[in-house]
Amino acid sequence: MNLREDQIIAVRSNKTIYKDEDKCIKVFHEGFSKADILNEALNLARVEETGLPIPGLLAVTMIDGEWAIVTQHVEGETLSQLMKKNPDRKEMYLEILVDTQLKILSKTCPMLNRLKEKMNRKISQTSLDATTRYDLHMRLESMPNENHVCHGDLCPSNLILTPDGQVYIIDWAHVTQGNACGDAARTYLLFYLQGDPDTAEKYLTLFCRKSDTARQQVQKWMPIVAASQSVKGNPEEHSLLMSWVDVVDYQ
Repeated sequence: MNLREDQIIAVRSNKTIYKDEDKCIKVFHEGFSKADILNEALNLARVEETGLPIPGLLAVTMIDGEWAIVTQHVEGETLSQLMKKNPDRKEMYLEILVDTQLKILSKTCPMLNRLKEKMNRKISQTSLDATTRYDLHMRLESMPNENHVCHGDLCPSNLILTPDGQVYIIDWAHVTQGNACGDAARTYLLFYLQGDPDTAEKYLTLFCRKSDTARQQVQKWMPIVAASQSVKGNPEEHSLLMSWVDVVDYQ
């Protein structure tokens, strides 16, 4: 398969995404964990079986010595693009995001990894002191055990709106099964990290209203998701994440 520069639709720090006719090809750069790539493909296959609107998995292959995941290409624009293009409709797009998240959370998929187990590993990997890690582990342990499908990275750039009004969900690398409030806290954090606290607050208000969830239930997860994000080691995010990790703030 010969991929060209004019086929590139997105570039990330460790992957490049191409469109080839009706296929979307995510090429992982050299050094990317093979286990993580295969796990992402397995996640896609498992989530596809839930009936959620996602691009179907077509192949896992190698292209010029690099691993690639091939899925169906979905024609349309991301909610992120639409929010920038139509700022007056931003709240409508936010409603679409929350409605889609609730649709995801309504599904179960018993073979997925568990959110609590993932968060426990992440907390252990942080550079936080032992006392803070202990507090976070205990907080996580106290959370209700649930088995909702949790996207793990739901934000406007991971939802595609097609010309006929259908919504497709992409990027399932971080999907788990677990607590719905943990997934909501993650989305809330993502808006903050993008420098948009106003939208973060509107999102949380909307999520809590539509799901009949107490705001405090989501807030209890915020130190946990912040600690998990800190493992990425992005210096630009460090001060914000550390302020969220302070468990006392959410007691």
